Formats: sequence, structure tokens, C-alpha cells
Amino acid sequence: MKRHAATRAFAAAVVAALVAGCATPQERAARVQRDVEEMIATYGPACERLGYKRETDAWRDCILRLNTADAYARYRAYPWTTSCFGSHGFYQCSTF
Repeated sequence: MKRHAATRAFAAAVVAALVAGCATPQERAARVQRDVEEMIATYGPACERLGYKRETDAWRDCILRLNTADAYARYRAYPWTTSCFGSHGFYQCSTF
């Protein structure tokens, strides 16, 4: 009987962890809004110095382009790993 109780407790803990990890649409929207506000605070002044008028489509496009360039630079600097396996001239390699 103790094993069944332990199994049930473990299953309940797993379900609780999964439910806690779920975000509601409102929480996801709030997270996206925070990300946008952070991008504006980070890149908005630079775009204004580049000559874009604040709150215009060109200014917003500038912010998105600068954010994308920074994200690409961070991704590119991330270390890569390649692993291969196989034999007799047949190899399968994966890079991640």
C-alpha cells in the first residue's frame, strides 16, 4: 500500500508542476508587452539619434532591426557542438 501512496503522491506532484508551468494568454501577453517595452527602452534612443521620429513606423522598424541584429550576434557567438557517429565510411553528424 505504501508504494501506491508514493506513486499517487509523485503523480500529483508531476501534475502540479505541469499546471504551474502553464501560462495563461493574459500572462503571455503581459510578457510580450514587457519585452516590447524593454526593446523600446534599449533601442528607441539609438533610433532617434539615427534620425527616426519617435512613434513612427520607421522608428519601430529601426527598433526591430537593431533587436534582431543583436539577437543574431548573440546567437552567432554561442558555442557550437558537432558530434558524429557511424562506421565504414557512413557517418551521421549533428551540429547544435
